[in-house]
Amino acid sequence: MDKTKENLSSHQKSVEASDTKCGTFLANLRILTTTDLHMHLTSHDYYADRADPMVGLTRTASLIQNARKVADQRNITTLLMDNGDGLQGTPMGEVAAEKQHQPHPLMQAFAHLRYDAIGLGNHDFNFGLETLDAVLAQAPCPVVCSNLRRVKEVDQTQPFTILERTIQVDDSVLPIRIGVVSFLPPQTIRWDAYLLQGRVEVDDILVSARHHVNLLRQKGCDLIIALAHSGLGPVEAKFGLENAAIPLADIDGIDVLIAGHTHMHFPGPEHDGLDHVISETATIHGKPAIMAGSAGTHLGVIDLELRKSANGNWQIADHHCALHPIARNHSDGKTVSLAAEDASLATILAPHHHDTCTHMRQHVGHNDQPRHSYFSFFAPDQSLTLVAATQAAALRPMLANTEIADLPLLSAVAPSKFGGRAGPLYYTDVPAGPLSLRHLADLYVFPNTLHAVVMTGAQVLEWLEVCASLFHQITPGSIGQTLVDSTMAGYYFDVIYGLDYCIDLSAPARFWPNGNLRNANARRIISPRYKGESVRAEQKFVVALNNYRAVGGGNVAVLNRAHSVLIPHLSIRDALREYVSRTRQDDPISSAPAPWRFSPMPGTFVTAITGPGARAHMSELEGRDVIETGMNADGFLTLQVAL
Repeated sequence: MDKTKENLSSHQKSVEASDTKCGTFLANLRILTTTDLHMHLTSHDYYADRADPMVGLTRTASLIQNARKVADQRNITTLLMDNGDGLQGTPMGEVAAEKQHQPHPLMQAFAHLRYDAIGLGNHDFNFGLETLDAVLAQAPCPVVCSNLRRVKEVDQTQPFTILERTIQVDDSVLPIRIGVVSFLPPQTIRWDAYLLQGRVEVDDILVSARHHVNLLRQKGCDLIIALAHSGLGPVEAKFGLENAAIPLADIDGIDVLIAGHTHMHFPGPEHDGLDHVISETATIHGKPAIMAGSAGTHLGVIDLELRKSANGNWQIADHHCALHPIARNHSDGKTVSLAAEDASLATILAPHHHDTCTHMRQHVGHNDQPRHSYFSFFAPDQSLTLVAATQAAALRPMLANTEIADLPLLSAVAPSKFGGRAGPLYYTDVPAGPLSLRHLADLYVFPNTLHAVVMTGAQVLEWLEVCASLFHQITPGSIGQTLVDSTMAGYYFDVIYGLDYCIDLSAPARFWPNGNLRNANARRIISPRYKGESVRAEQKFVVALNNYRAVGGGNVAVLNRAHSVLIPHLSIRDALREYVSRTRQDDPISSAPAPWRFSPMPGTFVTAITGPGARAHMSELEGRDVIETGMNADGFLTLQVAL
């Protein structure tokens, strides 16, 4: 037996062992879940053009088939559901979006695996409504979106669905009506405003849930499952929550909660300490809940024991929830596969895989130096420099002959790939030499468009204070404190090129990672300058940025008060292709010094983590007093960094 099959066999035994914990009471129901697939359908990294056993629905499919087989052997009815954000995320998604009249690989995969219901997430709208409708027209099952609807147009979604199924009770087969609702962040309409404004309306998650759950109960549903493309955030119910899973679970009538959006895991320790959330029992407000990460890394399995009450309604008597991974990272940096690829699904996806690889290997230009994101949070990042220069070079001619043409131009960018929950291999790493399309996708992952805003100096500095919340407060003279606060996503850390500024880590953060004001008297951004002169509060700047950040995405509330500049529609990836092919002239930003640095703290050393691929670039840190301190349990390289 080869190692992959041995690991799979061992993992299947552990899955079956967990299955025995849900013995038959009166009836059993198994719910299988995926979420945030982001078009990771194959076990392949299209940015590095190599196999990646850590991701891919082709591997999750093996777990799905096994979990369904075990249930079938016990006459247990199984449901399979996806919780949104499936259509965008890898180059395969972008290639497929351009072929609207051909079979879409995600829908082919969902059909092959016999999904019962699909919810939508915010990123499913990134390619526009026409593309979304063309894809969903191929859906093999109901597509549910309860809190977002078209103003005038007819679409391919429905506000809820009722699944008529049967379940085994001793020697009898009885009917059960299962209602499914689905919710996405109400901010979706703002994040993709240029695609959605005036064409869709969105409701608050909790308001929508109360309405639709009551409606489903009136329609005689025995069980209601909420597909919540929303994470575990605030405990209290508030209007307009992006991550509303906790108060959502408290709504009477919802029986099972399937969460997502934040790419985190539940059950697991990531949400320890939150009120009403108990990882040991996999419950939120006492109800079964699950969140299966992203990119197909885990299959969520919810096993329910059901009994019929005196009035004839089905009720949950007991439950067991578990996450089953497709692979694990060892502390030596090696990946151990726990699930082989499903051969039949891989065959279905093979033409799409071939087309994507061929497309991404197209030559587009030349790279004069290595560009990577291994040191983004403590040293200059040349990958960001290239994107910032691209944005500035594209925007400058658009501003010519306008009333703001003479304002100082800044360019704001943030890392796309920075490890984190995506794992130790998820870093930008583009070598010097010929550039292909896959390298451009590695440099800029998201299908964002270029935007521009006019801001005051005071607003720009407030924005930078939000970004500086990424870092923990560091005690001068300390050794080993963790540098980065992992509760804040790395793609919220904007670097604003054109300025020169320091970040003082001895000061407390002015904002919480969620963007709320934490300490009104705190300031971490010090000595901000533009061309050697101190930035004045009333001074005006034009800032090049992406559409997501332009509308306040990433919890930058001050951007909601910025003045938007109307410019032609341009994909940042397209602008990057023009720039590296020398279609556009080099922008001064490309040769400017790194915009920011930490304020010196002599005798102070912090712990930073990065991917093991950073070892190939350690020479860039010479003279900075940075040393390796080993690998952590998740396969990341740990560094001691002098401040």
